Amino acid sequence: MIFTTTDSFQNREIIEYVGLVSGMTYNINYSYKGMSFKDMFSMKKYYSHVESAIEDVKEKTFQKLKENAEKLHADGVVGIHVDMEVSAGGAVMVSITGTAVKLK
Repeated sequence: MIFTTTDSFQNREIIEYVGLVSGMTYNINYSYKGMSFKDMFSMKKYYSHVESAIEDVKEKTFQKLKENAEKLHADGVVGIHVDMEVSAGGAVMVSITGTAVKLK
């Protein structure tokens, strides 16, 4: 499965647009996982946990996008748009959308 944010693949021809696909993952208080009470007052550690949470949630979301594209028998996804939200309470949400395509 090939992903791109552009509307085409270099050196590959799109033969069919098979549909819109998406993936979304949401984890509540994920950024606090594994942190002690003392760690919550260290912004460096807090942001490190937020970064880890975003990476983990993003990877899970790309996996869901891939699974949804495979259900349509697609070879790739073009026009990918990634939206990430982190709430003050530590919730992390990632949503990814794109167009599933078949390639020659």
